[in-house]
Order: sequence, then C-alpha cells, then structure tokens
Amino acid sequence: MHNNYYTLKQLTRELEPLLSRSVVSECYSQNKEELIIRFEIKNQSFYIKANLQPSFSCLSFPEVFHRARKNSVDLFPDCIGLTVESIRQFNDERSFAIALSHNFSLLFKMHGNRSNVVLFEGDQVHTIFRNNLEADENIAMADLDKNIDWRIEAMPDFAEGIRKHFFTLGKLVWRLLEKESFFTQAREMQWKRLLEIKLQLESPAFYITESEGSILLSLLPTGNIILQEGKVILALTQFYNHYQQFNAFEQEKAKALQAIGATLKSTNAYLSKTRAKLNEVTHDQHYKIWADVLMANMHAIKPGATQVSLPDFYNNNQLIEIKLKQELSPQKNAEVFYRKSKNQQQEIERLQKALDEKETEKQKSEALQTQLSNITSLKELRALLQTTHPSTNKKEKVITLPFHEFVYKDYIIWVGKNAQANDLLTLKHSRKEDLWLHAKDVAGSHVIIKQKSGKAFPKDVIERAAQLAAYNSKRKSEGLVPVAYTPKKFVRKRKGDPAGLVVVEREEVILVEPRLIDS
Repeated sequence: MHNNYYTLKQLTRELEPLLSRSVVSECYSQNKEELIIRFEIKNQSFYIKANLQPSFSCLSFPEVFHRARKNSVDLFPDCIGLTVESIRQFNDERSFAIALSHNFSLLFKMHGNRSNVVLFEGDQVHTIFRNNLEADENIAMADLDKNIDWRIEAMPDFAEGIRKHFFTLGKLVWRLLEKESFFTQAREMQWKRLLEIKLQLESPAFYITESEGSILLSLLPTGNIILQEGKVILALTQFYNHYQQFNAFEQEKAKALQAIGATLKSTNAYLSKTRAKLNEVTHDQHYKIWADVLMANMHAIKPGATQVSLPDFYNNNQLIEIKLKQELSPQKNAEVFYRKSKNQQQEIERLQKALDEKETEKQKSEALQTQLSNITSLKELRALLQTTHPSTNKKEKVITLPFHEFVYKDYIIWVGKNAQANDLLTLKHSRKEDLWLHAKDVAGSHVIIKQKSGKAFPKDVIERAAQLAAYNSKRKSEGLVPVAYTPKKFVRKRKGDPAGLVVVEREEVILVEPRLIDS
C-alpha cells in the first residue's frame, strides 16, 4: 500500500508544512528511472527520492543523499530556484502535485509500473521524466480528481463491481476482506465493514510487514509485522530500505542457489560419464586376453606377421583376430599387450579415485544447497558465501598458462590450447631437451613432455603423449594417427610464419590411437 491513495493523502499532509516556502535546489538522476529532488529549508536540505522502475515504484525521503561525481544528469532545470507554494492531493487518486512559483508544478503520479514525475507549466505538460510513457504527455491535472460514492445505494451487487467501485482500497485490503468471507455477507454488513475500513485508512498507523514472501507497507495490521511507524515519511523511507535489503537478499540467494544447482548438474554429469567409462574399462579385458593367447600359441605365430587368428581359450576356443607389430617378436607383442593391460588397471584405479573425490564434492554441494535454502537473512547468506567462496585480492593477477597439464607415470605432459598458445608453449615454456610432439601433416596442438634430468623418455610415456597429440588434432576421429616427435631443440620458428607453424629439422614418427587422458 506504499502507493495507495490513503498513504499519499497522509504523505501530502506531512509534506505541506515541511516544504512550504522551501526552494528547489537540485533535480537530477544518477540511476535509470530514479529521480532525486533536493529542497532547501532554512539552511537545511530535504530530499525526495522517486524510484520509478516498472517493477517497483516508491517514494522515500533520505536525510542525507550524496550525489555521485560521475554518471549523474541534471533534470527539470526550469524548476531550479523556484519556491514551493502548496501541495495538492488529488481526490481518490494516487497522484499529488507540488505547486511552485512562476506557475510551475511537479506532478507525482504513483501508478505502479506506470509511475512518473511530470513538470507542468500552467496547465500544460512541460517535461516528463519517463519519456517512454507517451500517454503522460497528454495528462490534464484538472481531470485527475475522482469521487467515490460511499452511499449504500451506490454500492454494486456483485463482487467484481464492488472492487471496481471502491478502487482506492487496493489489493491488500481486498485480500484481508476475503479472509473475513466479506463477499458472502449481507449487503448492509458489507457496507458497514467498508466504512470501518475507510475510517481506519483515514487515520492509520503504518506497518512494514512480511506477507506471502514479500515486504509490504500496510495501513492495517497484517502478516509478520517487522516495524510500526506513526509518521508516513519515516514509514515510506523505512519500507524502501527494508524492501531493497529483502530484494537484494532474495536475488543473491537465488543466484547462489542457481550456481550450486549448476555445480550439482555438472557433478552428476561427470559422475555418470565417469561411471560409464569405469564400467567400460573394467569389462574390457581384451589386452590381457590377447597377451595370454599369444603366450600360449608362440609356436603358431610366424615371424613378421601383422595379424594372427588364434583360439581364445577364455571363450570356448573361438577364433579371435589379433593385430601385431611386424617389427616385434610374438613375445614382445605380448609384452606390449600386458603393459597396456596394466595401464588399464591403473586407469581403473584412477577413475575410481576420481569418482570417490567427486562423490565427496557432491555431498558437500548438497549440504551447501540445504544450508542456502534455509538461510533467512542477507548477513547469514554473505557470511556463508564468504566461507565457501572466500573473496580474493583483486590486485593479484591470475596467470593463465597457455597449456593443459597432464601427468602420466610421473612425467608432466603439456598440451597447447590454441595456435597462439602453441607458440608460447614451444618457444617460451619448454627447454631444448624436452620432447616435442605433433600430429603429422595436420593442424593440432603442440605437445611437450618435460624432461627428467639424466633419464630417457619411456616408450609408453611417448605413446601416451602421442595419443594426446593425435586427440588434439584434426585427425582425432581416425583409427590410427601418425605423430611426429623430436627433442624441442630441433624445432624452430621462422620470422613471419603464422601462429602455431614451426619447422622441424629432425623427427621420428609413431602410430597411435587418438585418446584423451585426465590430468
């Protein structure tokens, strides 16, 4: 009821003696759809702050208001220096006007999402604050007064008609009357109750209350009463402050809940994907089977063979096809498969560890979600968010490295993020003895294996890094990809070459399946 006719009626009664003979000294805006008017009264300032947002319009009266040095604009210049002569409340209307000297007037039209402040010169609209409300250019103050006939004979017979006839009461009053079963009562009882309400509204107390999830200003006691005031100027200012604080709390809480909801959604997706991967790897025993079958059939494998068909004693001796590396003996091929099987077991352990850690994160997120849902104050909310997401020093610069980092068998592997990052990775962040890899004859990421002093690069580490290079290239969807590798000292960049393009002076090539591993 902060814009209700009866509220504004009380407001104009309080403003009249306060502003009489005061002078308009400033009129400006520093936020969209917010107007500040400053009056000078015997060397003291009085402020009217009109918040005219479509979602929430309200008048408040701060004791002190500091104008911003930037982003503020002067408005209604023709009323600066004019004297307040009188204040007029329009009858049964949510509008009032401050009459100024030189035949100017400021009209405050508090019509919810169509609220506005309009400067008149005489009977003509001079300037409107919210220019998008074009209909306000045709307002005639002479037509603003309305008159409700309170006689019982004028009262309509049906509920909707009664609401429209006594339109000044407002939605909150009608909600209270509905709880009293007002519309089921006899006509005379209804009329008497309306007169009682009108009498209360003519000489009200002002209640800042919480009702149905909102902060309201009521002229009748209702809801969870936070504060009671006897003066309307103080009540409106207190209401505005409580509303803004409550609104900030609701917005911050909703934002925090949305963020934790997004985190849980991402966590659940990760868990689902990782469980599927773990299940796949756990049940994929073909490397071990191939190795065992090869070891059991060494005598049947011809030297230099690239593929063999052998009975699988794990599966009723059905024949299985096994691809071999031509340059390796059957035993060496079996060793390769055993090593890959061992790597699978390591991957199973890694995936299980990742699942356990993510499950712990999920439990923490769910606990935080419950805490957020139960919080009822902005102070509690910010304290909780501070402990869960502590603020960082804004002066500290966050350094973004040009690569993704992976670790395999204690070897650090770096993968460039894009063409520009490839140059930085290869030319700035790697040393001459590091191993450099790149998918051959195709666009892709530069990959670096960091060298360990005095140690050669293990073949399986090179193979895993090559899989990353293949995966982060245009050939990631192919079955086998050739990947070039060489010590970084044999990689150089010519002046004028585009980002990511380098010259390789010496290289070896390995064929691998494209594959992504987790860091």
